[in-house]
Amino acid sequence: MRRFSELNEQEILALAISLEEEHSRIYADYADGLKERYPASANVFVEMAEEENEHRRWLFEIYQQKFGDHIPLIRRQDVKGFVVHTPLWMVRPMGLDAVRKQAEEIEYETRKFYERALERTTDAKIRKLLGDLVEAERGHESLAEKLSDEHLTDAARDEEEEMRRRMFMLQIVQPGLAGLMDGSVSTLAPLFAAAFATQSTWETFLVGMAASVGAGISMGFAEALSDDGSLTGRGHPWIRGTVTGCMTMIGGVGHTLPYLISDFRVATSLAIVVVLIELWVIAWIRARYMDTRFLQAVFEVVLGGLIVFAAGVLIGNA
Repeated sequence: MRRFSELNEQEILALAISLEEEHSRIYADYADGLKERYPASANVFVEMAEEENEHRRWLFEIYQQKFGDHIPLIRRQDVKGFVVHTPLWMVRPMGLDAVRKQAEEIEYETRKFYERALERTTDAKIRKLLGDLVEAERGHESLAEKLSDEHLTDAARDEEEEMRRRMFMLQIVQPGLAGLMDGSVSTLAPLFAAAFATQSTWETFLVGMAASVGAGISMGFAEALSDDGSLTGRGHPWIRGTVTGCMTMIGGVGHTLPYLISDFRVATSLAIVVVLIELWVIAWIRARYMDTRFLQAVFEVVLGGLIVFAAGVLIGNA
């Protein structure tokens, strides 16, 4: 890698052309990645890509005048001092806030580059162009906000906010809720069967932990392998799998921890209270995020949990 101070005027212009072309393609990729879910924001990045292409045209014209048609290949990774940006443009689906933040970082970095380039050049025409680009990039830092005002009408903002809520539901809430329900309900039978069969809090604790961890691993892999999210829009499979697995384990560990208490009756009474709280929380989450009436959610979740609990008690006392 070369230091920026080692570049001559020809190489600085070549690097600037490369940067503008790269940024134009990045913004075009942003637009392509956002157009299905956030069409108004996609239009913002279409216009930003066009702005970068215009800057590249200015640079190319003055380069031809000064140095001819051949442009040496000098890229950001060839020069020390540039930030390595996370390739968000390769990720699908894209996160809207992360994309906007990265665009602001790119524009700030580009302005600083042109300010340093202005200090390193002496040719009057090149200095004038670089000065114009400094001002353009200074305005460009707020261009996303300006374009947002133009494209993101109240209706568009509401639509994008609704889409964001739906993505949060599909990628986080639903997998997490499925895991919490499975962990809380499926571990009831083995836990309380072991409790009433052994009357030992420590052995019950070990059975509960084994059931919780095993269920978490099983549910995590099942969710991750169910689909890759490309058609359903449910996000990265391993993120969903991690959310599901962790929530499954948490659901089982909650009513297992009371069995660290040595007194069997106290531990069992506390575990039952924890189970009722867990089932109530699950019912509230279903009502809050899944458009289910609260009483209906309570009936479905609590009834199912009590049936599994009763099965564990009956088996443990057999």
